Amino acid sequence: MRLMIVCTAAAMLAAAASASAQDDVAQRTEAARAAAADFGKTLIGQLQQAIAAGGAVNAIGVCHAIAPDIAAQKSAEWKMSIRRTSLKLRQRANAPDAWERRQLLRFEERKAAGENPAAIETGEYAEKDGKRVFRYMKAIPTGQLCLACHGPSIAPEVAARLKALYPQDAATGFKVGDLRGAFTITETP
Repeated sequence: MRLMIVCTAAAMLAAAASASAQDDVAQRTEAARAAAADFGKTLIGQLQQAIAAGGAVNAIGVCHAIAPDIAAQKSAEWKMSIRRTSLKLRQRANAPDAWERRQLLRFEERKAAGENPAAIETGEYAEKDGKRVFRYMKAIPTGQLCLACHGPSIAPEVAARLKALYPQDAATGFKVGDLRGAFTITETP
C-alpha cells in the first residue's frame, strides 16, 4: 500500500510539473506573439508611410535602414531578441540559424498541408549558443503591400534600387499568401 501511495504521489508531481511547463511555454508564447505583432505593426506602419511619401522605391529604405532600428528598439522594449528571417534572403544579416531554418521548412510544410500562413507559429525551449532559451517564430505571409519589392514582376526603378543595395537578392518572385519569412524571437537571459 505504501509503495502505491509513493508511486501515485510521484505521478501526481510529474503531472503537475508537466502542466507547469506547458503553462510556462504558453505564457512565453503569448508574450513573444505580442512582441512579434508589435514589431510587425510598427514596420508595416513605416512601410505604408514611406510608400505614401515616395512609392515603393522609398519603402526599400525602410527595410534596409529603419527595420533594423525598429527591431533593436522593440528588442529593448520587450527584453527579447526580435528580428526577421527567411529562406529567400535579401539581407544576409537576416540569415536563419539551424533552428530557424528547421522551423521555416516546417512552416512551408504546414502551409502546403493547408494551414493558414497567417496562423503558423511555434514556440519552444531550444539550445542557442550553448544555452537553453525560449524561442518563438511567427510566419510572415506575403501581402499585397509586399509585392512591389518582393513580387514576381518588379518595376524597373525598384529593381535597380534593390540591385544596388542587395546584389545577391533572392527575395523576389513571391505571390500573395506565400511565406515571405518569419519573425523570430529569442528570450534574452
